[in-house]
Amino acid sequence: MEVDNKVAIVTGAGGGMGKVVVEQFLEQGAKVAGIDIQVDGLAELKAQYPEQLLVIEGNLTDEQSVEDAVKKTADLFGQVDVLANVAGIAQAATDIEKVSLRDWERIMAINSTAVFLTSRAVVPYMKKQKCGSIINIASVSVDRPRPGLNAYVASKGATISLTKALAIELAPYNIRVNAINPGPADTKMLGEFTATGSDEDDTKENTFRKSVPLGDLITPEAIANCVLYLSSDLAKMMTGSVVNVDGGRGI
Repeated sequence: MEVDNKVAIVTGAGGGMGKVVVEQFLEQGAKVAGIDIQVDGLAELKAQYPEQLLVIEGNLTDEQSVEDAVKKTADLFGQVDVLANVAGIAQAATDIEKVSLRDWERIMAINSTAVFLTSRAVVPYMKKQKCGSIINIASVSVDRPRPGLNAYVASKGATISLTKALAIELAPYNIRVNAINPGPADTKMLGEFTATGSDEDDTKENTFRKSVPLGDLITPEAIANCVLYLSSDLAKMMTGSVVNVDGGRGI
């Protein structure tokens, strides 16, 4: 994938999908800064790749925390080539009239405001280099919403809009910005989309898996493969794209 000479920042690095993205970057020889509010799950990777992996415990919704994390990465590795915004939270299916303002703001903060903050922080470094790649994890639910995921869909829709806005703004600096729409992914987060009191295993099998035309849930590895591709020079003419990795769910 030609990423062995790159420095990548991965948010949500301690989660199921984010950890796989970090691992694949490391296996391909990239240097990685993994940022999350909980980083215990990265201890084994840190021991395996002590020189390649920088683990940063940080709050992605806090301006100073984000700025400090990006500076720490650039200071250690000398550059920032890739930003993979993998961090995100789910929404338990909830009728709109029962969604609290607090829940709405929390979902928007983590799923979209954090993407703004991290992008804003890395762009100055990428402009100096006159190159860079930002990849934002959105969701196929923007095109194929499910009832009750109102705040989640809105937050991911904002991420896609920001992706396209930054793609055109940053093109003169050779900074590419793309988004990935995962379909129902086989991670712990999938069960968090179910309504309170419902059977998570039943919903996973009879709602999510059966909604995928190719007949299976999306693996974190499939998303990570796409992140690596969009990070590499193989995708040098891709910007402003929204790539569905969804087994056909978006059709």
